[in-house]
Amino acid sequence: MIELRTPTQIEQMKPAGRFVADVLLALQEKADVGVNLLELDELARQMIKDRGAESCYIDYHPSFGASPFGKVLCTSVNDAVLHGLPHDYELQDGDLLSVDFAASVDGWVSDSALSVVVGTPRQEDLDLIETTTRALEAGVAAARPGNRIGDISAAIASVAHAKGLKINTQFGGHGVGRTMHGDPHVPNDGRAGRGFKLQPGLVIAIEPWFLHTTDEIFTDPDGWTLRSADKSRGAHMEHTVAVTDDGPLVLTQR
Repeated sequence: MIELRTPTQIEQMKPAGRFVADVLLALQEKADVGVNLLELDELARQMIKDRGAESCYIDYHPSFGASPFGKVLCTSVNDAVLHGLPHDYELQDGDLLSVDFAASVDGWVSDSALSVVVGTPRQEDLDLIETTTRALEAGVAAARPGNRIGDISAAIASVAHAKGLKINTQFGGHGVGRTMHGDPHVPNDGRAGRGFKLQPGLVIAIEPWFLHTTDEIFTDPDGWTLRSADKSRGAHMEHTVAVTDDGPLVLTQR
């Protein structure tokens, strides 16, 4: 069921958005050569505790997950692009790291993600992050009353297709509110003018993610981490966005 939020409720969602943005900024600053993924998870865990927030991931166990997630972050490295389960791994020079984080503050959820290169970057990785960022910006710009979900999807896809990227539509954006995942689904490719008509009060996570040379993925033996079929690297960017009478309002702006 698609739920619309009142202006008062959207105002109540802002602290969760600010908190999620602050955590991602702290993780981006912390991520460096030699830093363990478990250290990043512990930093986010401590920030959740200090804020009195709640993790959306610890007990998360959808049908596609092998078990309850058990961590508070998704940390996806190189050929991993989504749902990366933090484990005992020290970041290496040149790693492409994607971090996805969602938390609840006072009963309201926000969800956001970013990708960064640790240490010495490859130009192709920087280009992929830039493309994914521009796709997110295009999707956000389309989140206006009167448009449709397909307009967001088409805006994202146009940026990717211009760079010759293929798009996997198994996982994409989604509704956000009292829980992390709700209706509607917001795919990263679609036809403009199709789908649910956007109305003020709709709150969604918009999250393009792309791989260098494929749209095929498989699940790692850990039962969670999604990797590219051809070992190419991936990037992932995400914001929680409210549709308002004045246009899109990014609740997780960093």
